[in-house]
Amino acid sequence: MRAWVMAVALASVGTSAMAADGAGQEVTAPATTGDLTLARVFGSPDLSGSQPRALKLSPDGRMLTFLRPRADEKERSDLWARDTSTGAERMLLDSKKVGSGAELSEAEKMQRERARIGGSKGIVAYEWSPDGKTILVPLDGDLYLAALDGTVTRLTSIPGGELNPIVSPHGGYVSFVRDQNLFAQPLFGGTAHAVTTGGGGTVHFGEAEFVAQEEMHRFTGYWWSPDERHIAVERFDEAPVHVATRASIGAAGTKTYDQRYPAAGTPNALVALYVMKPDGSGEVKVDLGADPDIYLARVDWTPDGKTLLVQRQSRDQKTLDMLRVDPITGKASVMFTEKSGERSWLNLSDDYRAMKDGSLIWRSERDGFGHLYRWKAGQWTQLTKGDWVVTGLVGVDEAKGRLYFTGTKDDVLEQQLYQVDIAHPGVVTRLTERGFTHGASMDAAATRFIISRSGPSQPAQVYMADTAGKRIAWINENAVVPGHPYYPYLASHRETKFGTIKAADGTTLYWEMITPKIAPGKTYPVFFQHYGGPGTGQQVTRGWQGALPQFLVDEGWIFFQIDNRGSYNRGKTFEDAIYHAMGTVEVEDQLAGANYLKSLPFVDGAKIATYGWSYGGYMSLKMLEKTPGVYAAAVSGAPVTDWQLYDTHYTERYLGDPAKDPASYATSAAIEDAANIKDPLLLIHGMADDNVFLDNSTKVVARMQETDTPFEMMFYPGYTHRVGGPVISQHVWNTILEFLDRNVKNKPAK
Repeated sequence: MRAWVMAVALASVGTSAMAADGAGQEVTAPATTGDLTLARVFGSPDLSGSQPRALKLSPDGRMLTFLRPRADEKERSDLWARDTSTGAERMLLDSKKVGSGAELSEAEKMQRERARIGGSKGIVAYEWSPDGKTILVPLDGDLYLAALDGTVTRLTSIPGGELNPIVSPHGGYVSFVRDQNLFAQPLFGGTAHAVTTGGGGTVHFGEAEFVAQEEMHRFTGYWWSPDERHIAVERFDEAPVHVATRASIGAAGTKTYDQRYPAAGTPNALVALYVMKPDGSGEVKVDLGADPDIYLARVDWTPDGKTLLVQRQSRDQKTLDMLRVDPITGKASVMFTEKSGERSWLNLSDDYRAMKDGSLIWRSERDGFGHLYRWKAGQWTQLTKGDWVVTGLVGVDEAKGRLYFTGTKDDVLEQQLYQVDIAHPGVVTRLTERGFTHGASMDAAATRFIISRSGPSQPAQVYMADTAGKRIAWINENAVVPGHPYYPYLASHRETKFGTIKAADGTTLYWEMITPKIAPGKTYPVFFQHYGGPGTGQQVTRGWQGALPQFLVDEGWIFFQIDNRGSYNRGKTFEDAIYHAMGTVEVEDQLAGANYLKSLPFVDGAKIATYGWSYGGYMSLKMLEKTPGVYAAAVSGAPVTDWQLYDTHYTERYLGDPAKDPASYATSAAIEDAANIKDPLLLIHGMADDNVFLDNSTKVVARMQETDTPFEMMFYPGYTHRVGGPVISQHVWNTILEFLDRNVKNKPAK
């Protein structure tokens, strides 16, 4: 369960009453200000400013392309281009003028849900051709080729649409999945031909199976060799997977789906890997070993195209083998193996790179923290070290032997960009500015960065930088100055404060808080937000994340959140505390946060409300069940209530096999103890949720009803795990706040 970033559940806004512009100069807040409203928080244009995404440099570096949200419809994006020498920008593709407007296939809708872009409209992805003259754009289920002069060619017009489209490495083909088979079509004219023909029924070629998309962050099932001579193609068969009959309850009726859903302890899809030529001939099966019950975690080619690298993960996720595969014979050998501790697991990573000299840059948590290593000829060299984590491998300059990465070396709350030379392990240089948290990408030649940053007083900015981190040009300065969407609300913006407390075992926990202007002798209610689950990023960072918390503060709430043990980016010991113990240490650490709040003179300790979605919704239930009377009320959104209802790869990573450890599943469930809830509860769920099935909430509802336990609920017809978007987000939050105002903020003291 990767963290769902709901449009209706934004995390904190770390801002002060002064907003820094791109040059670091402070901008005086306006003398007068409007009032934040929910309609404006969720309306268009985005209060955080226009945020370009999917930024890519053209192969020759002359153009920078990106997706830009429309000012009048922030969920819809168009394709734009910027001349890197002049800075001139123009729209390359208008999503409202190109495209058929056809409804997406169910398969593509589900893929978008897995990729967390289910609410996005217009253009959501694109890809440059290798010659830099055209751009492949999927739109409304079909494929288009956009030229730089503004002309657009439609490549496909087959009902059902295409999945996973890409341009082959030399630009000879556009490939895609159609009707559960892989197809290849000449990029500049010609008929598509089937590379595979065996797909149909429960068998799929070229796609990633459900758990790969949902939990492993792998969204494709085929990989071209760099020389375009071969394609590695995944085949999976869902026949063994349990069929869950899922009702998708909409406003105008109900549809039922027999969804192949691999719940914890049940069979996964059978996965195989083949290598073949672009015309489908010369097929060989890759030897993935004798045990069929494994995960195909990652697949890559070496730069010369002569070797396929396959990461094979064991079902219990305690062993990961890097396989070296001969694409001609399919024979595999083990390059190296990663093993977890006894009470731990292995986190998958995309932070690795096969080098031209045969070595491999690899991120590992073998010393307890995520760091970079170099593997060469069976020998390991650790390149970074310390009680901090590498969060991403950004780029590699092989000629200079230099690596660029993001990490938390200087501050656990700030992600910075760094460099380290292979020849000088441990000598790490920071390239970005303190006070902000950063993300970065780099061109393949390792000559330039595209850096995004935000800070407690600055919404996201994007700029281009050289290899020393020096800014070359702003791509999106996004300064909060007159004309910026947020500027009218700046005067009432409150500062975000950060601090630490200790967990029961002495572990340091980080919190953040935004308060109204404190009046002497007055106490305030608290909106205590949490997520709490493992395998996800931090919630508490020095970054700008939206305007919703400031609206809550304007309404008289203190906004507060804390990162508990079990969450990511603090090292394995911190994360492993949740092993076979969901619903324990997270609840303890949130209680420590509540007790800290109650010690503050300006907090009304009897009016602390808690809120969470997904794993956070599960936490809301467990917090009321295990610590009654601590929280004045709780909101539980789309909670997992029985972990045997959730999928294999996520659940078994932390709780193991339910047949081998039924006790952990029993104690982690939130259904039986729901009868013990005495504090006010609001339960929210989308009635078409295909990730956390509605059954999770209805089981709790039934338990509370049969035990005459009072609660309130709001279910949303037609909505999936993301209950958000224009207007509906306002309804969600009006419902939440009416409930909390009635049961917490405006409730008379006893």
